Amino acid sequence: MPGVIRLLALLLASAHGLHNATQRTFQIDYHHNRFLKDGQPFRYISGSIHYFRVPRFYWKDRLLKMKMVGLNAIQTYVAWTFHELQPGQYNFSGDHDVEHFIQLAHELGLLVILRPGPYICAEWDMGGLPA
Repeated sequence: MPGVIRLLALLLASAHGLHNATQRTFQIDYHHNRFLKDGQPFRYISGSIHYFRVPRFYWKDRLLKMKMVGLNAIQTYVAWTFHELQPGQYNFSGDHDVEHFIQLAHELGLLVILRPGPYICAEWDMGGLPA
């Protein structure tokens, strides 16, 4: 679990750096049955991409294609087995650089719905939990 805590701290620090100039808001307008993002009506249109199944070289290409088909948000799992191959040894570089993936999505104007787990899905070995 220390790896999960490190990842969340890294993402919070990253998000703070991305929005350092303006105060962002996200609310639910229950009276009008809608979301408000920065005070304006907002509907997110999301698709799924697993950065750990796509080589880093192709991340920008895939994210641009997702934006070009009309998505304004992407969602991704964080497969812990991808980052912690050996107990206590973490890899967040190269194809494992989830922070870069999130920053790239932000630069392209996409929101990120991050699903850090620890259990991510049934089709991934042990649901993404380290062996």
